[in-house]
Amino acid sequence: MRDNIRTFTRYLILPSCLFGLPLLGFILSAKPLDPLLEFPPVTSTVIHEPFSWPVFGLFSVVELGLIAGLLFLLFSGTTSPSISTSPRSRIPFPWWGWVSLGSLIFFWMLAWTRFSWFAHFQGLTFTPLWVSFIILLNAMTYQRTGRCLLLAQPRFFLSLFLWSAIFWWYFEYLNRFVQNWRYIGLEPMTGLFYSVHSSLAFSTVLPAVLSTCELLSSFSIFTKHSYRQPLTLSQSNGLIRSLTIFGILCLIGLALWPNYFFSLLWIGPLLVMLALQLCWDESTIVSALRNGRWQAITIPACAALLCGFCWEMWNFYSAAKWVYSIPFVDRFHLFEMPILGYSGYLPFGLECVVAADFVAKGRQRFAFMG
Repeated sequence: MRDNIRTFTRYLILPSCLFGLPLLGFILSAKPLDPLLEFPPVTSTVIHEPFSWPVFGLFSVVELGLIAGLLFLLFSGTTSPSISTSPRSRIPFPWWGWVSLGSLIFFWMLAWTRFSWFAHFQGLTFTPLWVSFIILLNAMTYQRTGRCLLLAQPRFFLSLFLWSAIFWWYFEYLNRFVQNWRYIGLEPMTGLFYSVHSSLAFSTVLPAVLSTCELLSSFSIFTKHSYRQPLTLSQSNGLIRSLTIFGILCLIGLALWPNYFFSLLWIGPLLVMLALQLCWDESTIVSALRNGRWQAITIPACAALLCGFCWEMWNFYSAAKWVYSIPFVDRFHLFEMPILGYSGYLPFGLECVVAADFVAKGRQRFAFMG
């Protein structure tokens, strides 16, 4: 009974922090609450700063540093001969993989074309396109390893769709404060249609990223290296305090000063979740770093970046789509996304795995977590 109360308390603290801190920042900003309560959100209340070369240069240096660090972790280190990721031989590509490939091509065509007979359904292609892609990822993993998330743990796989919808609705909540993106092409939308359509689309995020993680972990480039200088993060009060303070500042600041804290939308929730795990003396996504196994970081980051490229690519020519409005760096787009915005996918991949760990002990499901 005591353990159940402790578990319930923990999972009550997490959403209270994640939802309450941005709201606290918004209240401190003394802005009217009406736009925050608007549903569906259509009113733009954040006036974004214009493009700035100095800020663009600063963010470019940070992004190049992140990319250099990721490449270093992927291609350096000591090869671990005990780790085998070679695909099994003679495993045919499954029939359901071919079906998903055909479905992917079909819905991709419908998303990017404008057939008159399909006009009323033109904005509804996102979910079937991404479900097809997710099944295709699992088929590719199955061919390479003889197992995949879809077949090995179907209940966990299906539960990811539900948790994914909740997960991304939270980022929609954070976006109310910074207004970095908005959706077009489905106007006018009722609240009911927006809720159902968006929930179905958002439900594909976690399955896509985690299925990509599993596929990437079947390639030796992502798993064969370990490092002679492992990173040991002790669960000290100082570390917990630092992560907590920085996470709190990120979440409050993005509501108080959206033009300056907009990029921390992808970092604040991650820091708060990690701080709580450390505070509760639980293992975290960085626990494997003690053994020099940086795959716990590199694989989710690369998986989210790959998914991010596909999200932005398929979004570009779709009738119903999202567009961006980013302060200071909104230039040099790759599809709709400003080029520097892709760096946000790196911490987002870690966020996906940590979120899965919170809701379903996802960390124990994946070999790449070490």
